[in-house]
Amino acid sequence: MAEAQNSPTSGFAPAGGPPPVGSTTAGSIAVAAESTVVSRMSAPPSFDVADFPVPHGREEEWRFTPLERLRGLHDGTATANGDGVKVDVQAPEGVTVETVGRDDARLGKAGTPVDRVAAQAYSAFEKASVVTVPKETVLTEPIRIAVHGRGGTAFGHQVIELGAFAEAVVVIDHTGDAVLAANVDYLLGDGAKLTVVSVQDWDDKAVHIAQHNALIGRDAAFKSVVVTFGGDVVRLHPRVEYAGPGGEAELFGLYFTDSGQHQEHRLLVTHNTPHCKSNVVYKGALQGDDAHAVWIGDVLIEAKAEGTDTYEMNRNLVLTDGARVDSVPNLEIETGEIVGAGHASATGRFDDEQLFYLMARGMPEHEARRLVVRGFFAELVQQIGVADIEERLLAKIEEELEASVA
Repeated sequence: MAEAQNSPTSGFAPAGGPPPVGSTTAGSIAVAAESTVVSRMSAPPSFDVADFPVPHGREEEWRFTPLERLRGLHDGTATANGDGVKVDVQAPEGVTVETVGRDDARLGKAGTPVDRVAAQAYSAFEKASVVTVPKETVLTEPIRIAVHGRGGTAFGHQVIELGAFAEAVVVIDHTGDAVLAANVDYLLGDGAKLTVVSVQDWDDKAVHIAQHNALIGRDAAFKSVVVTFGGDVVRLHPRVEYAGPGGEAELFGLYFTDSGQHQEHRLLVTHNTPHCKSNVVYKGALQGDDAHAVWIGDVLIEAKAEGTDTYEMNRNLVLTDGARVDSVPNLEIETGEIVGAGHASATGRFDDEQLFYLMARGMPEHEARRLVVRGFFAELVQQIGVADIEERLLAKIEEELEASVA
């Protein structure tokens, strides 16, 4: 398995050259220089869709995305139609669930749209869902949000807000068929702890484009687990900023990309406050012709963010010929007063030595391959912490493996 790794302590890259970047097709690695984190967006963040030019695929933030398959979400031709999506929220006692209008002050507080689709979603939604966990409330059962596509096109906005020292687990489950553009905001008060599990288990023709914004309060802890299996095109853009020192963010991701699918995860962690931490681990497996996974991991440490401790890693397992991975870790550091910073990217096929070890002990090859893939994902599945979701995802992995490994 080829790997690119970098752990600078100051400046954009260590002495000797630019940060390594993996761009992988069928297991081979290409290394190229990237522009800086802050310069790669074609327009500044804005809530107004008119502030963003229609992308043509040559822009840095769109160059991997198949625009022709976005069903008009990127150029303004998509309009809400049909039944769209149905959103059902099941929350424990003490949690407030509201449907609010566009003038609610909490909407957009966690972050501003950074591309045309996110701005289109913000401009087009009519009602937003706001789930609030009061301060010092510790939930023992998860909040479950079911987003089910019913064949139409929809624009959505969801806010999850935790008061100071509140603790909660939220599961957002996407199923069915839809063309959906959405913004999801996470607001964490001081000392709050929030775990969010976002599952993309769409039908084969679905298109899902979303920006996730997390604003982390002083000494608060945010954990995100993004799981992507279904859909024709899924493009998610998680973003993290800190509202006070001592905040921690853990961003985990698991994706299984099948023949013809495009799954894209573009992350940005902005360390804009001193003494905060972040840890990013995304893993993917790919199989089949034209399976395409994209992972962009951006970390920006601003000059005022002394004492930052951050690391990001992406690993990909290519199961068959014809699959493509583009993995681009980026780290920009504007201060030398940090605890640590680094990034890594690795893409490869099955480890022949692992297979030989298992087969030498009497295990059939197909079982050995299944065991290797299950072990590859086990670390991230365990981060979910919701038993029924973990069991469902393990069963889904087994189902996917039936198509190639078995």
